Amino acid sequence: MHELAVTESILEISLRAAQPQNARRITKIFLRIGQWSSIVDDSIQFHWDTISEGTIASGALLHFERIPTQLLCLDCAHPYQPTSDELLCPRCGSARIHVTRGDEFQVDSIEIEND
Repeated sequence: MHELAVTESILEISLRAAQPQNARRITKIFLRIGQWSSIVDDSIQFHWDTISEGTIASGALLHFERIPTQLLCLDCAHPYQPTSDELLCPRCGSARIHVTRGDEFQVDSIEIEND
């Protein structure tokens, strides 16, 4: 049910952004989702079709852009992409890391139709 709350937030953000533009309809919503986020695209789409019904966002196409994970070693400052079986820094072996990309989730932009 995590995706339901996320999908409701996407709808709220999109409707709020469209209102000052006097949008007649929202046609597309572009989402940026980090590879390490726990968001499942198909679940968002499933909930979207239900909760957007009856709003100006009904029928809007959702576009998902997945952002690859990037880590930064806090010991040697080496940026790297982790592998599925190794998170340690490939340069120095440190486990002291910081996620610099890949955990984001945002509504990047929307396309609307005006009167």
